[in-house]
Amino acid sequence: MPELPEVEVVRRGLERWVTGRTVAGAEVLHPRAVRRHPGGGADFAARLTGARFGTAMRRGKYLWIPLDDAAGSLLGHLGMSGQLLVQPEDAPDEKHLRVRVRFDDTLGTELRFVDQRTFGGLSLHDNTPEGLPEAIAHIARDPLDPAFDDAAFHTALRLRRTTVKRALLDQSLISGVGNIYADEALWRSRLHFDRPTENLTRPRSTELLGHVRDVMNAALDQGGTSFDSLYVNVNGESGYFDRSLDAYGREDEPCRRCGTPIRRVAFMNRSSHFCPKCQRLR
Repeated sequence: MPELPEVEVVRRGLERWVTGRTVAGAEVLHPRAVRRHPGGGADFAARLTGARFGTAMRRGKYLWIPLDDAAGSLLGHLGMSGQLLVQPEDAPDEKHLRVRVRFDDTLGTELRFVDQRTFGGLSLHDNTPEGLPEAIAHIARDPLDPAFDDAAFHTALRLRRTTVKRALLDQSLISGVGNIYADEALWRSRLHFDRPTENLTRPRSTELLGHVRDVMNAALDQGGTSFDSLYVNVNGESGYFDRSLDAYGREDEPCRRCGTPIRRVAFMNRSSHFCPKCQRLR
């Protein structure tokens, strides 16, 4: 599933290509693509038609485009395989095209939501007073948000009484961090994924946050991580940060610090990749 860097790459593309454009019409080609919209496909298309897009926003793995009435937003979640593409109007339809949004200008491009596995989707929601779609009001700020409170994060870690990787994946505590970047930040911090959070000192949690930010910024610089052709920007281009990963996906390869083979173990229906020497559970 795309994590913060991949979603931010898409958000930047939307900011460039759809900000300020007015919707001439929307076409829902698969009902699952709008299943989170309470009114269904026809209502989704009707409400979106005539709306003017503001600047695309993001919190964690969610992105949204505020509408010109300031009371609502178009919320997008990419799920496992969702793509928001800006395509020429005369480009052939993608095999898994789910929603098409046309504009009333002469730029000659349209916004398409393509989703092979149909776990993602688009929906329209009212906004909270702070401008968030109501459906994601419970999502915590992400570590790249200037308003992220490092001290509050440390306190929450100590009180949560969980393990450090579970905490990083808890979107109500810190958003945008998924399996890949959690493994990378923990490797850089030399922390075992099962380390209890209640004994993390403030310097250690500060160091961990720093590595989370560093690895995400590094991924952003390289367009995100693309393990298959489904993770692309609005122009259909893949990122290449996967070539720089130190832990995730490197099972049995030598640790870049000490040479010990990287291990992979089952974790929360996923996998954790770590160095058994550099990241001992103390």
